[in-house]
Amino acid sequence: MVAVLTVRRYDPGSTAHPGPQMKQSDREDTTDFGYQQVPIGEKAERVAGVFKSVAPRYDIMNDLMSLGTHRLMKRMTIELSGVRPGDRVLDLAGGTGDLAELFAPRVLPGGSVVLADINSSMLGIGRDRLLDAGVGNVLPVQADAERLPFSDGAFDCVSIGFGLRNVTRKEHALAEMLRVLAPGGRVLVLEFSHPRHPLLNQAFDVWSSLWPTFGKIVTGDADSYRYLNESIRMHPPQEALSDMLEDAGFAAVRCHDLAGGIVALHRGVRP
Repeated sequence: MVAVLTVRRYDPGSTAHPGPQMKQSDREDTTDFGYQQVPIGEKAERVAGVFKSVAPRYDIMNDLMSLGTHRLMKRMTIELSGVRPGDRVLDLAGGTGDLAELFAPRVLPGGSVVLADINSSMLGIGRDRLLDAGVGNVLPVQADAERLPFSDGAFDCVSIGFGLRNVTRKEHALAEMLRVLAPGGRVLVLEFSHPRHPLLNQAFDVWSSLWPTFGKIVTGDADSYRYLNESIRMHPPQEALSDMLEDAGFAAVRCHDLAGGIVALHRGVRP
């Protein structure tokens, strides 16, 4: 029997761990939203608007923009995760559930996957997709990566695929990932990065400049894909993200360049 999956929303008034606290200076500062600078408190709402707009055709656009290679990259993420039967996995910014769907059979029997996303539109599509696929060991939870509603050491593996660049305070999210991992647990960060070769970088610039046009044709929304394009350029390069993981407390941090560095897969371990 397939379990009925419901979307659970994090209640800020709950007794779950509250996550890093926002300082007054944080509220007054600005952060990047693509190439724009916006008040920190506005970024999450703006990102939510982007993904609400593109959610119905998000997977189609992923296949188009990556020429299907994002599926291979996600399979590599699963392989490097080292998950095994009985493990507890948290897939952050999991959206439409493609990573969660790959994790689910790997942790059976006895294991489970939490599909977490801050955006209810994306999460609803992921829930329906998993139901249609007959996946019963995945629980959708609406949650903010910076304030995870899970206890310390609750998971053996945490993944985030193409979502970290959209987080307002990346250092808070990385600290939360470390907190909810059990000792020896692994974190996997799959994200757009910076191509190593100048010619590849130029070619990627040309290709990605077409994404807003594709977005307009496929989803009716060019602006959201213009933001997604800009957010890639603003994301830290490979070495800087490795440093951020180490500063958060992860050990044995390794970076694997994919597609010549267009995408990078970072792996770390909670000591």
